[in-house]
Amino acid sequence: MDAQFLPGNVHAVVAEPGSGKSMGIRDLVDAYTHTRSTISGRSYPVVAATAPKNDPKEAALGNSLMLAMNLSPHGRWSERKYVLPSVLKNYGVECFIIDDAHDLSMQYLILMKELTDQLRLHYGYPVGLCLVAAGRGAAVPLKDILDQPETMWMQFRRRLDRVQPYCQIASHTQEEVRDILGTLERIYHPYLPTLNLQRWSTAIYTWLTHPLLDPQTSGRVNMDLLMKLVTTALELSYAEGRQDVTEVALEAAAQLLMLTRDNIPVIDAPPTKKSQTTSKEETPTGPPISHPKRRRRAGVSQPETHSDLHSEMSEETVSKQDEGNFVI
Repeated sequence: MDAQFLPGNVHAVVAEPGSGKSMGIRDLVDAYTHTRSTISGRSYPVVAATAPKNDPKEAALGNSLMLAMNLSPHGRWSERKYVLPSVLKNYGVECFIIDDAHDLSMQYLILMKELTDQLRLHYGYPVGLCLVAAGRGAAVPLKDILDQPETMWMQFRRRLDRVQPYCQIASHTQEEVRDILGTLERIYHPYLPTLNLQRWSTAIYTWLTHPLLDPQTSGRVNMDLLMKLVTTALELSYAEGRQDVTEVALEAAAQLLMLTRDNIPVIDAPPTKKSQTTSKEETPTGPPISHPKRRRRAGVSQPETHSDLHSEMSEETVSKQDEGNFVI
């Protein structure tokens, strides 16, 4: 993305999910942000925003751009929209980066076209645009959209860079993995003083290019998988009180990442003794036992039940009432 950062150019950059797109955008914004501006003493040469997911209106993307420059989006969007180009010029914006560009709607693309056109037409200020999308393999999601025959897409496609309109970021090679491990050594040195990750670069590269983790057999390592493997191994080693990552911790992290990553553990509270006894008592172990009904013998008095007592009491009450009525 840094190589494609040129004022006035429009690029569509595609990378695999988990390859570090958002991390690279954040580093690029931090590298180009410095103090030189006519407003509040700050300048934002690179403004990055994420395409809103559930709001296709252009105001959603406009508010995201303003928040990226620490501006509060007060007032109506219909009024702020026409002031936004002058604000962008005063803040020294030279390039827009839109992350998750595969979620861009027609309204978002129209807004970006209007902003870049107005900055070039009214202020003679060309601004670059970098659309970063997620894709896998040779497919480029934005290319299918921008190749449509409508006039709007044709105008937007005409603004793409004439040499490299579409760029695809590949994952990391073995040498790049070694360099990344060296950087992680410096980051985690305060916690593991004798950390030496680079000596395990070949083993880590072999594990992460396994067909389970690299189904396309590209021979490259995904940044997300690399960070998961390394951080898990470092956590296991640190919990054991080690000062360097151990081979056992790396193998355990690789096994968790490769062999058991799709396992779904069942999390449940262990049954108590009382619940076990109750379940055994309630659950019959054999067929139910049928008891034969006892026949009522003639002349043998049976104990009176509650319903019989209730009926006799009601009959006595009625007879007393009848006797009282007869006396009256």
